[in-house]
Amino acid sequence: LTGKEALSHFPSLGSAPGRGHVKQCELLQLSRKQKRLCRREPGLAETLRDAIRLGILECQFQFRSERWNCSLEGRPSLLKRGFKETAFLYAVSSAALTHSLARACSAGRMERCTCDDSPGLENRKAWQWGVCGDNLKYSTKFLKKFLGQKRIGKDLRAKVDIHNTNVGIKAVKNGLKTTCKCHGVSGSCAVRTCWKQLSPFHEIGRLLKLRYDDAVKVFSTSNDAVGHSELAGPHRHGHSAKHPALPRPTDLVYVEDSPSFCRPSKYSLGTAGRTCSREGNCDSMCCGRGYNTQSRLVTFSCHCQVRWCCYVECQQCMQEEVVYSCKQ
Repeated sequence: LTGKEALSHFPSLGSAPGRGHVKQCELLQLSRKQKRLCRREPGLAETLRDAIRLGILECQFQFRSERWNCSLEGRPSLLKRGFKETAFLYAVSSAALTHSLARACSAGRMERCTCDDSPGLENRKAWQWGVCGDNLKYSTKFLKKFLGQKRIGKDLRAKVDIHNTNVGIKAVKNGLKTTCKCHGVSGSCAVRTCWKQLSPFHEIGRLLKLRYDDAVKVFSTSNDAVGHSELAGPHRHGHSAKHPALPRPTDLVYVEDSPSFCRPSKYSLGTAGRTCSREGNCDSMCCGRGYNTQSRLVTFSCHCQVRWCCYVECQQCMQEEVVYSCKQ
């Protein structure tokens, strides 16, 4: 999330009264400037923890059936390279932080921000009805200040990281919806209150995974018109060879081809022992090594009935389940 290590473990921090958030900020892997901002923003340390957990879980969910399953092992080495996987990590990290900050504002966990105050919506009426819009405006403004992108160098890798970070932020923005609620006698819509609401993070994760599948390999090219270098990708229809196509703002971009992730390396533990679906991804995940088949008995609740008045009574059933796992 800092641009140096997109996702990492945070230590378990209990709730601390008063200036306890300052101690929490010191425990985080942040730059000096970021720690200073963290100390000035009560509630930010907890929000950072929420964002990292959100990003990790979503990344692992989206890649649960892939050779690289977004495990924490090998993460530091991976972040030093310009792979597609690194691009996704930067995007999902910035998206998780943007999403978590906006939600923290509307939930009252941040002192310096509150509900969404976008013009065009009757937000004060929404507040009166106990509704609080997600404050994406404050979230994106603070995030750019927190990441300090303007001071990052102009080399190719820095540009790629900034681009992918912004893809994550844009994915959250694209999921912002206007939600309305009717108030009136017998459900009539005599009064209608509207507010801004973020999409569930699973939808954002699914969108970023699609961006990963269509990621664009880029290189650096000089633009004489503006006097500096910029990212360029493969030629698209309608572009001449002298003027290579620029990646779109929604494209995830990378500069190096990824390893296979089949065998243990400094980037991952490999796929040996990973469970797979025989009809689905075993051939791909097991990298041609084949897979083991194992039967096991699984216990589950069955024949459930609702008993008066307030509980459900179930029986315990057992069934045989076949598990497939990649060979060494």
